Formats: sequence, structure tokens, C-alpha cells
Amino acid sequence: MEFLDEVKVELRAGKGGDGIVSYRRELKVEMGGPYGGNGGRGGSIIFVGDQNLNTLLDLRYKKVIVGLDGERGMKKGAYGRGAKNTYIHVPLGTTVYDDDTKKVIADITMNGQEEIIAKGGRGGRGNMALATRVLKCPDYAELGEPGVHRYVRCELKVLADCGLVGFPSVGKSTMIGAMSNCKPRVASYHFTTLTPNLGMVRVDDEKSFVMADLPGLIEGASQGAGLGFEFLRHIERCRVIVHVIDMAATEGRDPIEDYNIINNELKTYKMNLSKRPQIVVANKMDVEGAQDNLARFKKEFPGVDVIEISALAHQNLDELKYKIYNLIQETPQFDLLEDDEKDVVTYEYKPEDRNFKVTHPFDHYYRVEGKFLEKVVAMTNFDQEQAVTKFARQLRSWGVDDALRAAGCQDGDTVEVEGYQFDFAD
Repeated sequence: MEFLDEVKVELRAGKGGDGIVSYRRELKVEMGGPYGGNGGRGGSIIFVGDQNLNTLLDLRYKKVIVGLDGERGMKKGAYGRGAKNTYIHVPLGTTVYDDDTKKVIADITMNGQEEIIAKGGRGGRGNMALATRVLKCPDYAELGEPGVHRYVRCELKVLADCGLVGFPSVGKSTMIGAMSNCKPRVASYHFTTLTPNLGMVRVDDEKSFVMADLPGLIEGASQGAGLGFEFLRHIERCRVIVHVIDMAATEGRDPIEDYNIINNELKTYKMNLSKRPQIVVANKMDVEGAQDNLARFKKEFPGVDVIEISALAHQNLDELKYKIYNLIQETPQFDLLEDDEKDVVTYEYKPEDRNFKVTHPFDHYYRVEGKFLEKVVAMTNFDQEQAVTKFARQLRSWGVDDALRAAGCQDGDTVEVEGYQFDFAD
């Protein structure tokens, strides 16, 4: 199966059902009265963590996901049926961003975890619910509230306890193949590994951890060079970094220079990955020249603890397993999100932001703009006279009339509100 770790999707949650206008017409019921029911709730779009998925491939062909609309209200005050929610299964480790604000909406890391990404609109009120002591029999009803419409970017960051980093061809794939149940592709050329490989490493009968073999780093990766961000995002969830060095310099590179370059890339990338606990592994120690390079390395970095192995010859791998496992147990989870990335979405009642602005594009024409007006206009049926009257009363109570007068609007001038045009009456 193709590995896909980033995809953009348009989400349109379901619209709430319209309320209806109806009246009592029952035998021996005097004066009648309003009897129209409310519309049903629109369906939300909910992402669900699924441990059986390991790629976002299922979302590649779903460019637009549309929720179900709620049912219209019914006679005798009966509510319309609420729509079923739309559930989208995603692999564990999926982070969902709002593509406009670049903020994180949800971070899905547990099997069965449900996150509302786009909430369905509430149903419009029927004329029975709109009755008041003053207006006892309204002849209008609300339209359903539009559901949330947003563009999201889904990013998969593999869930692993430790990640192998290092230049291409230092032996990371051979190492994970020797230590775990993973059987990666191994070849003697750069970027054999283009996507992360996950393997379960069993230390003993009761101890184990998940290791990720990540695509090779090169200089400039933190700015997007090579596989760049395609690689670095996957190490964000790892508690421990295992830095693999080709100590035999079989590719003609200097192990000391390699070590400095990789650490600089980790430091430059966001979240300062260089602060994660790191185990330095000197690989290919069975090759001629490795011991001499190791001596130079230890002299250059006297405080760095180095574990000597040969992944190909399976030398000293048990010691490495215990070293990694013990460090994982001592290391707490890291916060994956920068402060400016967080956008904690809670769907609960809060006072509506009723800020608006009045513009005067040309003579005798004024435009009123405000985010909250989009919903008000969408839920108003302008074919019903009482609904229009209520809409005008709402604008007046929010100070729109006063703001228009202050801007120079006079009797008979045209006022545009969310695409609808009205004559201003002073």
C-alpha cells in the first residue's frame, strides 16, 4: 500500500433543518395558534483514530467531504430528525490543521478517539418556538444554521518510541531489520528508504518498544532540502533519538562532520529536536578503519557515550536494545505543538462576537460586513415579511442603524448586508 502522510480536504458539515410555519386546526381548539416544529440538527464531520490504518491514502480521493442535512420541522410542533454524523477513519498519529489559520484542530493518537472537526448547524426554530407574549402567532420560521465549512490539512506523524536518524546509507534499515520484526528494503544507494518503517523491538518476554527507521537526513533538511520536512515531521513524536553514524566512513564522509551536521539540522527544525534524549550508535564497527575513526570521534566529543555495533553482523545489539528501552522509560512525553500552533476547539455556548464594519464604496450605497451576519442572514427567510421585520429589528439593536447614520447614510440610500440589498429608512 502506498504511504501517504499529508493531504488537504474540504469539509462541509450538514446544514440544520428549516423550521416550519404551521397552525393549530383542531376540533374544539379555540383561536388556533402556532404549531410549526423546529428543524433537526445537521450532521457533524468527525475524525476517528483507527489503529488498523497506517496511511492517509483513503483521504486522497475525498477532496470534499459533505455532512448530511437535518430534516425540516413538522406539524404539531414535532421536531425534524437530526442527521447522522459522518465518521472519517484516520491512522493514529494524525494531526489536523485548519488550512487557513494554520492552527491545530485535533491531534489523534488513540484508537477510537473521536474529534469533531466540522460541527453541523443547529435546526431553525419553527413558529411555535418563536411565539412570545407580544407576538403570539408568528407567521415566519427560521431557516437552518449552515454547518461549519473549512479546509483542513491532515498530517501523519508516525507513532514510535524511538527514531533512527543519520545520513543515507549509514545502516539504519539494516539495523531495524536486525533488531525488530520489520523487514525493510535494503540497498546500497542513497534514499533506499523513502517512507518511515516501523518495527516492534522485543527486549525480553515482557519489555518492548516501537522503533522507526526514518528516511536519511542531509544538510539543509530543516529548510526543506532532500526529503526535508517529509522526514523531520515523523520524528516529532519520538521520545528518544537514536543517532546512527557510519563510523567506518564507507561513503567517504567524515563521521565527526556527519554528527555535527545532523545535530544542527535537529536543532534548527522547530520544537528544538536536539533537546530530545539521544543515543549515539557507531555502526559498521566490523569494517576496517572504524576503530581509528571511533578514537578520533571520542577525542572530539569526550562527553558523548557511544555504543559500538555492527548491524549487519548482529554485534552488540542486545546491549543497544536495553539502553534504548531504559531511556524511553525515563523520558516523559513531549508537547508536540508550539504555542502559536494550538487552536483548542471546544463546541460550547459562548457570547457571539458582533463586531461589524460599515463601508461606503460609492454614492448612496453602503455595505455592512461582519462574520456574525453570515449566519443571521443564512437563517432568515426573506420571503416572509415578519422575518424581514425581525432582521431589521436585530440590526437596529446591534447598533448597525446608528453606525450607518454616522457614516452618512440617509433615507432612501441602498444598504447591502451579505449580498442582500435594502433601502435605508431613517
